[in-house]
Amino acid sequence: MEIWINPACSKCRGALGLLDAEGAEYTVRRYLDEVPTEQELRELLDRLGLEPWDITRTGEPDAEELGLAALAREPAERERWIAALARRPRLIQRPIITADDGSAVVARSEEAVREALTRSRDA
Repeated sequence: MEIWINPACSKCRGALGLLDAEGAEYTVRRYLDEVPTEQELRELLDRLGLEPWDITRTGEPDAEELGLAALAREPAERERWIAALARRPRLIQRPIITADDGSAVVARSEEAVREALTRSRDA
């Protein structure tokens, strides 16, 4: 299991605390330091079953600067959204946990973290 975090994020710290309390084995990816490639983002989105606009923090100044609010949320624009996330990883929702069963979850709640734990333990 891997968790993508921003150490300054309280949701990320909470998810890490829960993983530790449950004795989970995981690796940490500080995605602002180890920026995901466009291909890694495509693979992550496939695992999540989501589109790039679903994991974009559209209220951030970077999103406004890139004009994401005006960018269509449709398959024809998918690659532009992915490119924006690769250029500005701060726009990626966090934390994200990739479970050992090949799935992934945006782990902003305790329930989502527990879901990832279950998926990894059942894999």
